Amino acid sequence: MAKRAFQPVVVRAEPWFYMAKRAFQPVVVRASVRISAKGEYAIQAVLDLSLHRERGLTAIQEIARRQAIPQRYLEQVLLALKRAGLLTSKRGSAGGYQLTRQPEDITVGDVLRAVEGTGAPFEAQRRGGRGTGERHDLAELWDEISSAVSKVVDQLTFGDLAARALARRSAVRPMYHI
Repeated sequence: MAKRAFQPVVVRAEPWFYMAKRAFQPVVVRASVRISAKGEYAIQAVLDLSLHRERGLTAIQEIARRQAIPQRYLEQVLLALKRAGLLTSKRGSAGGYQLTRQPEDITVGDVLRAVEGTGAPFEAQRRGGRGTGERHDLAELWDEISSAVSKVVDQLTFGDLAARALARRSAVRPMYHI
């Protein structure tokens, strides 16, 4: 009898009786990392500043409008980035924010740690309490996952993200030939 190769199945919202037919097939689930709204807004804001770096200072209203971020919340995010030394600002009608370093020198990990603190959401956190023996059994797994995510966010720079965004935008624009 020939062995049948398993075909991965993507999980979808289907009736239970349909899924029961595939009970013994391996399931491939697309993983995701949860990042807070504050972390996501910080990444969006720094990417926006990276894309518009040549213009100099950028007003908070422009960033909020382009990125569809509530301005009051964006103020808090930019203040945290400024405290971390990633941004400088100038007050007044001609004021705004700009990056303190080149986008190639700022990583996604730098930004997430600036707004989330040193225990960013992708870093394993130790919890005490009941059932710590079972949690201790998984500590090595959580450390490995944390290390893998940290490696990715610490290697990915805003120069890389800006280049990707520009490439995506130029690919979308139609080219007309006469």
